[in-house]
Amino acid sequence: MSETNTRIALVTGANRGIGFQTARLLGLEGMTVLVGSRDAGRGAEAVRALEKEGVTAHPLEIDVTDAAGVAAAAERVAHDHGRLDVLVNNAGVALGWGAAGATDLAAFREVLEVNLLGPVAVTDAFLGLLRRSPAPRVVNVSSEIGSIGTLTDPEGPFFGLSGGLPYPASKAALNMATALYAKELAGAGAKVNAANPGYCATDLNGHAGTRTAEQGARVVLHLATLPGDGPNGVLWGHLAGASDPDAHGVLPW
Repeated sequence: MSETNTRIALVTGANRGIGFQTARLLGLEGMTVLVGSRDAGRGAEAVRALEKEGVTAHPLEIDVTDAAGVAAAAERVAHDHGRLDVLVNNAGVALGWGAAGATDLAAFREVLEVNLLGPVAVTDAFLGLLRRSPAPRVVNVSSEIGSIGTLTDPEGPFFGLSGGLPYPASKAALNMATALYAKELAGAGAKVNAANPGYCATDLNGHAGTRTAEQGARVVLHLATLPGDGPNGVLWGHLAGASDPDAHGVLPW
């Protein structure tokens, strides 16, 4: 199949964890995957690993906090591929897990820079390329602990969670951005959704998670490959606390 007919997907933070597994799964679906990484060497290493599995992958150096670098990455994709069909905003950090009332503001700013402003900058930079796709899909990798409805439900699994304001707040804000982009792009046939991979064992949490990175990536894959009648503007993914450990569905914002 020529690249003209092959879907082009970009995954930020794709050199490890959920991002790498997402790139792998998208590639195994037959997409050409752009492996976004702020470290060119690690991105190239990830591409080599993907190619060993038969995935068509290309490295793309992109630091989501560097506006000039994001713009340069978009120009490169425009030159090399002419459009973008799937954008997965996966790059993220988890810092500032102090007690409530003792928030590390410097850490908070860094988390917002990466987890919120990064996806906004990348989405805006690639918007023109996404509009060239007949069926663009944007997936923002969020979290159940960014769901205000989940965290304030006395019967929910995270009601007792306390402290560590930066990460949950950044994901709640990302959820709002997702909802607004979904409204903005609905007329273009796009699907813009937030993914909840669940508590996956990755470098982000010292590999303390109870799910694998691949299980989390399958949530992203589902949203990245939605049909035309699929949902738009929802938080979808793993349902923590459900009787079925593999249960998935729509979570409250």
